[in-house]
Amino acid sequence: MSDAAQPTAAEVRAAAEAVKTALDRHLAAVERRSGEDDPAVYEAFNQLAAAAEAYDELLYDRYDEVTPFEIPGADDSLPPYTGPEEPSALSVLIRRDYAVAEPQRLLAQARRVEAADASADADGGETVNGALGILFGEFEPDEIATRHKEFGLEEGDSTLWVIATDEPPEPGEWLAAPFDAVDPQRVVCRFDVSAVFDEDLDDGPDDADPDSDELEEDELDLDEDEDEDLEPLDAER
Repeated sequence: MSDAAQPTAAEVRAAAEAVKTALDRHLAAVERRSGEDDPAVYEAFNQLAAAAEAYDELLYDRYDEVTPFEIPGADDSLPPYTGPEEPSALSVLIRRDYAVAEPQRLLAQARRVEAADASADADGGETVNGALGILFGEFEPDEIATRHKEFGLEEGDSTLWVIATDEPPEPGEWLAAPFDAVDPQRVVCRFDVSAVFDEDLDDGPDDADPDSDELEEDELDLDEDEDEDLEPLDAER
């Protein structure tokens, strides 16, 4: 970065003062909080995060130095709930990510469904896209989630949001854009599954039995041998 583009020492000092002010406001909001999801605390938290981030950036640009703080941004958490206390209706939003780890297994399982269903598209199981259409059309998403390895899929992140609504929507009302206009302040609860949550566990001390690794490897080899023979799928829901 050129000297002309660098922030001045006064700008860095002003950013530091802004952090101090935001800290005082955050503490005051916490001391006056009216409940677990007090919007004043939420707003003060976001202001503190923004001030700390601005100071950190200016400090680095001016002095090539960083702060020891890591404050999560506002996007890392949901805003306070503002929906009804007793919802009369709800929407459940689910996202599950998969990697197509074994395309041949996926295609083979789709062909088995085709063979058992005379009305199925005879050419659907010849491409990955076609196979996915057959399998997700034949099996419930929850069943695929529990049997994903049988379909040649590898699990990624997943999330489930339960959202309060005032009343059930009209049939077909949101089908054209099912995930638009989601109000995060009406999320009653959410459940996330991700490998990132296991990182801290991986960094911890290894208290396991020294022989446990060998046992797990043996079990893994057994599973891989069993996978060589694809058993016919029960296509009934």
